[in-house]
Amino acid sequence: MTTLYNPLVNGFHPDPSVVRVGDEWFLATSTFEYLPGIPIHRSTDFETWELIGHVATRPGQLGAADVPTGGGAWAPTIRHHDGLFHLVITDAMGRGMLHFTAEDAAGPWSDGDLLLVQDGSGTISGIDPDIVWDAEGTAYVTFSGLLLSGDLDPNAPMHLGIQQAKVDLATHRALEEPRSLWSGTGLMFPEAPHVYEIDGAWYLLIAEGGTERGHTISIARGASPEGPFEGAPGNPLVSARSTPRPIQNTGHGDLVVGPDGEWLCVLLGVRPRSGTRAFSALGRETFVTPVTWTDGWPAIAPVALNARPGTRVDVSFDAPLDAEWVAVRAFPTEVSTLRDGRLVLVADGSTLADAKPIFVGRRQEHLTNEVTVRLDVSAGVGGLGVRYDEAFHVEIEAGAGSLTARASLGGLHQEWSQPFTGDVVDLHLASRKPVGGTGIVSTSDVFHLGATIDGERLELAQIDGRFLSSEVTESFTGRVIGVYAVAGEVHALSWVAEGDDE
Repeated sequence: MTTLYNPLVNGFHPDPSVVRVGDEWFLATSTFEYLPGIPIHRSTDFETWELIGHVATRPGQLGAADVPTGGGAWAPTIRHHDGLFHLVITDAMGRGMLHFTAEDAAGPWSDGDLLLVQDGSGTISGIDPDIVWDAEGTAYVTFSGLLLSGDLDPNAPMHLGIQQAKVDLATHRALEEPRSLWSGTGLMFPEAPHVYEIDGAWYLLIAEGGTERGHTISIARGASPEGPFEGAPGNPLVSARSTPRPIQNTGHGDLVVGPDGEWLCVLLGVRPRSGTRAFSALGRETFVTPVTWTDGWPAIAPVALNARPGTRVDVSFDAPLDAEWVAVRAFPTEVSTLRDGRLVLVADGSTLADAKPIFVGRRQEHLTNEVTVRLDVSAGVGGLGVRYDEAFHVEIEAGAGSLTARASLGGLHQEWSQPFTGDVVDLHLASRKPVGGTGIVSTSDVFHLGATIDGERLELAQIDGRFLSSEVTESFTGRVIGVYAVAGEVHALSWVAEGDDE
């Protein structure tokens, strides 16, 4: 019997899509402005998942180098057809809607082809694309796009609906004008469509309600991939809204058959904390839940929390960086080098407040977490920081005669400094549960910023973690913790990250 762990993949891994190929499963998630882009995880048992590579590993595959915050790689769909892996995705505010292929899901993947309108004059406009083939091999791309008709509330902020077009994958041109399909039960933001043929019927699975607390999944059924589609009587199939469940925002799902022949739904969610469960520190993560079928309709079980044990990661920098390391609008190799067992970062005048900082990091995977990095700052200034975006970041910094803890929170800035004249220092960035008192706990966690100097650990600052949560930053991403340089040359000698979800 398969054990369903939740989160299935910890930390910032939103918008999951999954495909089964033989007795293996491959999972793709969104990366937005981070590179390498679109991680691919593989499993042989649906319990243990290995990061085997990324789709975007070369400059130019995505437009991430120049996208604004929140742009970039949105909502992939991964499928396998005629011996090839296919992945379609929106490169939001970058290149457009893209189609990638690979013989091996670990890569290398193709450069990516833009999906064009019928006359080739522009790209198909939409987000969250899905790809499916009928029995004759015709490819259909289904997506969420702007509706031109007024069949939605005219006072709604956006007229989104589910649309579809046949596409010639040899030319990557639509074979027809996009047509509207079933767009859900009337909730806002119908998106994340997936089309399946199951037991002779065609199903259209979508998300509704927005990716926040109102998030849901709904489904419709028809006789062909083009519909017409009839909504299920039990819609929405799953939602955590107005419930006490520890996993909220559940939606944006993808159906797959699991190891024991059972149906599963892989979907996104968040783990909010505080007295009113208002703040999700890690952003949107990947979860899984069972699916059952009755009279041709699926039912999706509420998502149950089942966290794995804690983890510890030790990095000595005497080998190439593993695939978990990411950078902002650049590849890690563009902002860092390995030299004599050290990770070397050379400043270029940017800081964590800039679009392309000299920063390389890893996702925060656990709600209780601590990272310690040993830095040599004899030739520069740099530190250890946790980033949501340019406006929301917290760091502990050393060099040029001082040790500084800093919080930059949506335009509010505060610093705590003391003299430091050494060359090598251990910097600590910990997120811990707040100490309970007599009142309501009003935050997700507390950052503890400190350093160990001459064997003595000093704490410079404690910072309320709610300000680096998805609800406050309104970010689609999550916390990424990394090493950075702001002046001269900074060397990281070691990295230790450990945490759990207690």
